Amino acid sequence: MTWRRGRRLGVDVGDARIGVASCDPDGLIATPIETVPAGPAAIGRLVALADEYEALEVVVGLPLGLSGREGPAAVKVRAFAAALATALPRVSVRLIDERLSTVAGQAQLHASGRTTKSSRSVIDQAAAVVILQSAIDAEKMRGTAPGELVVTTEGNDA
Repeated sequence: MTWRRGRRLGVDVGDARIGVASCDPDGLIATPIETVPAGPAAIGRLVALADEYEALEVVVGLPLGLSGREGPAAVKVRAFAAALATALPRVSVRLIDERLSTVAGQAQLHASGRTTKSSRSVIDQAAAVVILQSAIDAEKMRGTAPGELVVTTEGNDA
């Protein structure tokens, strides 16, 4: 498989906030877009962003424990990803291991001179950038889409 040209969105799902990032159509670099408040309107906002950016795919970070096991947070994210896939029938939604993405995002923000306190509103975006960049880099190295495709009962396998 060759590189699938097109924009992708990276999503870091949290209990209070959802960080969103996008990449250019050539998949060179992921950049932050916005932080979406978690809650009933979140799926609608992500659908609007996917439409606005003409996303080929949405990559959702799956929070695994350091051992690789799934806990309660992963169960919540799987349910969120399934709802998102249902709302985006023509866009692939994939789950990708996000271990340490928030830590990496915080480290990048700290390296750029931002304190944790002043960064709270963008930490989730930085984590989404880490998730998306690792996904596009993995696809380019392996030649196949990374992670796990979310398939809904409607048969979303875009």
